[in-house]
Amino acid sequence: MNISDLVEGGLARITAIAAPTAELEAKLREVGFCEGDQVQLLTRGPFGGQPLAVRLSRRIIAMRGDEAHAIIVEPAQ
Repeated sequence: MNISDLVEGGLARITAIAAPTAELEAKLREVGFCEGDQVQLLTRGPFGGQPLAVRLSRRIIAMRGDEAHAIIVEPAQ
């Protein structure tokens, strides 16, 4: 599953970054996404559910759908 599959308020742990391009993967890593980190889907935007608001550590990040699909997660235990 990926971040966009989470329900609002759902917690998950990043297991992989599977971006279709090296540029997108580099961008996500520069923002701070890394395997093992915990993320939470806070809310979805009003226009087709985008952007997504995601909490990563103590930061809130807005993400487009293609970015969210590139981050593979598993539900947090």
